[in-house]
Amino acid sequence: MATAIHWLVAHAETRPGLDDVARAAGLAPSHFQRLFRQEVGISPKRFLQYLLGREASRRLAAGESVLDATYGSSLSSPGRLHDLAVTLHAMTPGELRDGGRGLTIHWGCHDSPFGPVGLAMTDRGICHLAFVGAAPDANAFRGTLQAAWPGARLLQDHARTAQPLTQFLGAGGYGPLSLHVRGSNFQLQVWQALLTIPAGATTTYQALASAAARPGAARAVGTAVGANPVAMVIPCHRVIRTSGALGGYRWGLNRKRLLLAAEGSLARGA
Repeated sequence: MATAIHWLVAHAETRPGLDDVARAAGLAPSHFQRLFRQEVGISPKRFLQYLLGREASRRLAAGESVLDATYGSSLSSPGRLHDLAVTLHAMTPGELRDGGRGLTIHWGCHDSPFGPVGLAMTDRGICHLAFVGAAPDANAFRGTLQAAWPGARLLQDHARTAQPLTQFLGAGGYGPLSLHVRGSNFQLQVWQALLTIPAGATTTYQALASAAARPGAARAVGTAVGANPVAMVIPCHRVIRTSGALGGYRWGLNRKRLLLAAEGSLARGA
């Protein structure tokens, strides 16, 4: 589906029909329609309408504020990448000091509508979620985890790690998610503030700094945003520059555009 979304973004102005998009994805139209709706949460037609409407561009250019609870409630959506109650737990000082000694981390690599991801979790929640290569190397992802947590016990368990990803993307039962992350007190403040940004909306680094009670630390906030260990769930892709420019994104600006476009189309009732 990531390939299909990229193709739609690149060819939106030509107004391709279902047959055109399905052909680009190498699937029969009826099968592609079902698969796209299942994985992305909306129909290809609705996603194309959103792209043609340039709604994302308008919001980004306007620097729309999102740290407003009433606005957040107006953006609720039953689709994928919906707002979830997310609880953020910090690693204990002992776990940090000992490189995760005593922790068991389950991990696996999975497909998502926005590209393959690697997910790792402890018994207290997701500790790492990252986009990986088009042909994910499980050993490389395991090596990343081993370097970060040399004292932890790593167990590959695709069935177990698929559940929170499915829960987040919305294909299964909805409910709260727990995160178990390593970070400084400042980073945790910033990540907690990121969790207040509703799906389908954006904020600026300056506004995020104010939300984290550090109004003069926009640059430091940007560094903390970039250190986010849980892609998509802690929504660092929803932060843009005051000018309305997208700014940077660890996983690439094109993926950032796709995430914002998908969330925006869902939030507008797609």
